Amino acid sequence: MGLDLRICPACGELADRPVVAGTVITCGKCGHEWPFRKLPLFALTGPSGAGKSTMGPLLAARFAGDVVVLEQDILWIDALHDDVAAFRSVWLRMAAMLHQNGRPVVLCGTVAPPEFEPLPERAFFSDIHYLALVGSAESLRARLRARPAWREWDEPRIDEMLEFNDWLRKSGPGLGVDLFDTTEVSPEAAADHVEKWIRARLP
Repeated sequence: MGLDLRICPACGELADRPVVAGTVITCGKCGHEWPFRKLPLFALTGPSGAGKSTMGPLLAARFAGDVVVLEQDILWIDALHDDVAAFRSVWLRMAAMLHQNGRPVVLCGTVAPPEFEPLPERAFFSDIHYLALVGSAESLRARLRARPAWREWDEPRIDEMLEFNDWLRKSGPGLGVDLFDTTEVSPEAAADHVEKWIRARLP
C-alpha cells in the first residue's frame, strides 16, 4: 500500500475525490478496497502575530513521540501562491500520509474550517479540531510591525490580518473553532493551554 491515499495500490488509479467509508478506501476504477489509519488532525490557527510559530517548537518538545508538529508556511511556495485551495489540499494529503505512521499531526498555520472542510481530502480524517490563537488589535499590530523587513508586513497587510483576527473572534465559535487569547499570556502558559487542549482530544 502506498502512502498517498489517493492512489489505488492495485491498479494505480489516481482519485480526484477519494471514495471513503469509515477507515476503508475504495478505488473508483477497479473496486479494490484497502484500509488506512484515520486519525484526527489538529489545526492550530489564528492571525499572524498571535503566537502560532512560537508554539511550534514548544509543542514539538512536549509531544515528542506522540504527535507530529508542522509549520504550514514551509510549503507556501511560489507554485502554490495563486491556488490557495491546492495549497490546503497538499497539506491535507501530507498530514494523511504522516498519519499512516500512527501519529496525529498538529498543523500550525492560518486556516479556517471553510478552507479545509469542503476539500476531498477531508475524508481522510476522523475529525479536524481547530484552536485559534487570537489577540488584541493593538498587540498584534505591534508584533507585526516589529517583524524583520524581509517578512514584508506593511500596514495594508497588517490591517488584513487584524480583520481575520476580528472575524475569528466573532465567527469562529459558530464554526467549531475554540479560541484562546494570547495578548497577556506568556509563551509557556499558552503552550500549557494548547498542550492540554490537544491531549484532551487525542485518540
